[in-house]
Amino acid sequence: MQTLEAGLFDLARLFLIPALVLIVLALAYAFVALGGFLVEAAQRRAGRHRSALAAHHARTGAATDDLELWIMKRLEWLRVTARSAPLIGLVATMIPMGPALLALGEGDGASIGKNLVVAFSGVVLALIAASIAHFVLTVRRRWLLEDLRAIERGAA
Repeated sequence: MQTLEAGLFDLARLFLIPALVLIVLALAYAFVALGGFLVEAAQRRAGRHRSALAAHHARTGAATDDLELWIMKRLEWLRVTARSAPLIGLVATMIPMGPALLALGEGDGASIGKNLVVAFSGVVLALIAASIAHFVLTVRRRWLLEDLRAIERGAA
């Protein structure tokens, strides 16, 4: 039984670095998306925004169903980031907790601190990425649906 437990522990540890890399990528993507969102918000406020959806419609003559699919594709990575970043953050939290608990049993305070820093940093950054992505997703979805409604009313 100890061999199985040790094997599972070692297997789980293999996923810490990929989880941390995914968190960094999610955070970078969220900030890039936020930057694009802020530019679009400023353009909309100033009345200088040109709808990418309207441009796609003018270029392709796509029907409403196709435009809805285009919207879904456009928002897909924001949705994936908003939903998966907290899960990856949980993974990045739980993996170092095992060694931290072992260090607690051995009275090794330095090792506890080192593992907890990784655990909490991972989850905090993942939650920030998810929050930004969710905010941008929510508002951008509304904007795109408003653009779709304008296209439908213009076509009617």
